[in-house]
Formats: sequence, structure tokens, C-alpha cells
Amino acid sequence: MSNITFISATPDDLPVLLAFEQGIVTAERPFDPTLAPDPISYYDLGVLINSADAEVVVAVSGNELIGSGYVKIVKSKPYLTHEFHGYIGFMFVTPEHRGKGIIQGLTEELIAWAKAKGLTEVRLDVYEENESAVRAYKKAGFTKNLVEMRMGI
Repeated sequence: MSNITFISATPDDLPVLLAFEQGIVTAERPFDPTLAPDPISYYDLGVLINSADAEVVVAVSGNELIGSGYVKIVKSKPYLTHEFHGYIGFMFVTPEHRGKGIIQGLTEELIAWAKAKGLTEVRLDVYEENESAVRAYKKAGFTKNLVEMRMGI
């Protein structure tokens, strides 16, 4: 991973980041039959890039963007000990670069930003059936917290 750098995303990165977003949707579609038909969008990436309360990080190899993630400051539930926490999302690595520790590198960058903002906790959501993502997040130090359950009626 020595030739990979992690930097803040810029508006110029949006075309590639929008393609990454569709890669995430495609990967997650088998885990959630309630996702609306394409095209759908999870994020307002332009707003996140320009927000003082969020950081979008890209992994770069040479001149190529090969991964992404963001962390944003969100209000915690009123019954928790911390008023705000970091929420991590938009984690994506191009297929040819998976398994090289890039998710861990992105996560470290996002956590460093969150710490610099005074946050003491970060959270993320992942489909339980997405075993490779769950393994990557566990390797980065995350533990399961809650399991959301649903039932169609």
C-alpha cells in the first residue's frame, strides 16, 4: 500500500465519486430488496465535500482514484454520553484494489479527522450479510452494536 495516498476529495473528483456511489448501490442491492429501482443516490457528495462538518477522503494510486469514504458530524441520541459522533459512510474501493488494506487506510484517515474535531466515537452501518465489509470493519477495530430488524407487512 506504499504507493497509495489518502487526500481530501475536491469538487473535481465528483464524476468518479458518483461512479463509486453507483458501485456501492450495485453491491448493496442484493442485500436489500426494498431499494428503489435505479437510478438511486445515497449521498449528496457535493454538499459533503464542501461541508465544514464532514470530510470526504479518497484513496489515490498514481493519478487514479481507487477508493473513497466520508465521515460527518451527527447529533447523537439524547440518552448517550456524547452529544455528537462521527458517522462513516461511502466506503468504496475499486474491485482491482480490494483486499489491500485500503478500507483500513481510509478509516484511519476518517477517524483522525473525527478526533481532530473533538469526537470520541464513530459509527457506521453495514449489511450483516455483506461478510467481506463486516470483516474489513472488524479488522479496522469496529464492533457490532445494534442489529436493525425489519418485516414487510
